Amino acid sequence: MAIRFDGRVAIVTGAGNGLGKAHALGLASRGAKVVVNDFGGARDGTGGSLSPAESVVEEIRKAGGTAMADGADVSNFEQVTAMVERATKEWGSVDLLCANAGILRDKSFGKMEAADFQKVLDVHLVGTFYCCKAAWAGMRDRNYGRIVLTTSSSGLYGNFGQANYGAAKSGMVGLMNVLAEEGRKNDIRVNIISPTAATRMTEELLPPQALQLMKPNAITPAVEYMLSEDAPTRTIMGAGAGSFAVIKILESEGINLPESEWTPDAVAAHFAEISDMSKAKALTGAFEQTQKYVAQAAARAGIKL
Repeated sequence: MAIRFDGRVAIVTGAGNGLGKAHALGLASRGAKVVVNDFGGARDGTGGSLSPAESVVEEIRKAGGTAMADGADVSNFEQVTAMVERATKEWGSVDLLCANAGILRDKSFGKMEAADFQKVLDVHLVGTFYCCKAAWAGMRDRNYGRIVLTTSSSGLYGNFGQANYGAAKSGMVGLMNVLAEEGRKNDIRVNIISPTAATRMTEELLPPQALQLMKPNAITPAVEYMLSEDAPTRTIMGAGAGSFAVIKILESEGINLPESEWTPDAVAAHFAEISDMSKAKALTGAFEQTQKYVAQAAARAGIKL
């Protein structure tokens, strides 16, 4: 059966262009009522206009869908809260959240101003927190919610000139991990997309022949799945140019050293064993790491736990 969102209310941030626009159009085409949020600023976050959001809303309505435009700045909690309240008053709930809004202020670390580092974190990481926080209570009270955050290969793997962006995007993985755990008992499922697509954020970074393969709507199916009733939770999904992959954070089996070898020299001597990934595992939570280390130490000491 086709995935549908009839009766669901979605907020998509940064939906005036690029990926957000594709997500908003896709959700609306599958029956969702969509809040098309966009501050309407330049790529670096300056300026502002409601026109991009209004244009997407017009496109949705012409196709027979239901949508409203919203110009909230996601880095302003009062504006984000007002956006959620407006959607709830108009349509009764906010069931789905796609936190996509972002800006770029790329500079090599030595040349990066503190204000540019802070602003990128404010929009990406803090703005995502604000959106989740504003929508969370309603989702919890209704025992239903689907949230998709947006990370990046820059945060997962690193990219020159993007210390601010990479830090923000990596931080969102941590936010997703915790929200997924806290949301389980209320059927709030939280996942994160790592997209690569041709948008105004990437148009200067890639050659034309690559850009033509990387359509924004190639990402939307992954987002729609992670917003659906049958969505997984606590999943990092990569998507781009028709490719889809699940990304895991793995920890090696590692070794346990006796106290007599708690020295940097011993760590250096055993580093090949420590970094052997042949038995690597994706841990399910923070406490699992603690349990693992305690079990290894207990086994060495002959202590039965």
